[in-house]
Amino acid sequence: MATVCPVCNAPLPEGANACPTCGFKLLGQTQAFSPIAVQPNANTAPASILEECTLSIVKGPQVGNVFRLSSDAITIGRSPQCDIFLNDMTVSRMHATLKRVRGGYEIVDADSFNGLWVNNLNVKEAALKDGDVVQIGTFCLVYQSMPSM
Repeated sequence: MATVCPVCNAPLPEGANACPTCGFKLLGQTQAFSPIAVQPNANTAPASILEECTLSIVKGPQVGNVFRLSSDAITIGRSPQCDIFLNDMTVSRMHATLKRVRGGYEIVDADSFNGLWVNNLNVKEAALKDGDVVQIGTFCLVYQSMPSM
């Protein structure tokens, strides 16, 4: 069995069935993968006018994880190929997409099985505002944006 989690590289206790850090379920033989190096896009606006946005998990198996949003499109789902990997059966393999819009991000449901909820409302898409609570399966995430200095 692997000694580190193939998703977050956290050390694994002997005989673990799941990663204690990210919740990745270790069933049988796991496959290791390396993150893809992302190069800054020359077509993006200067950093001085962009906002820094994050999604923080406040409820669910990966409480405390914070995702810095920096791409024009960010996939969220149970598939390890998603940009934001939420490992729980209540999350669809491809659950939602975050799209950069003027002033932040909007979130769009990808025809997920359990739906997408923003501030306790079931939505197909929504422009996110600072402090919005996004629920995807058993995960609750808080969206935060702050202007860059």
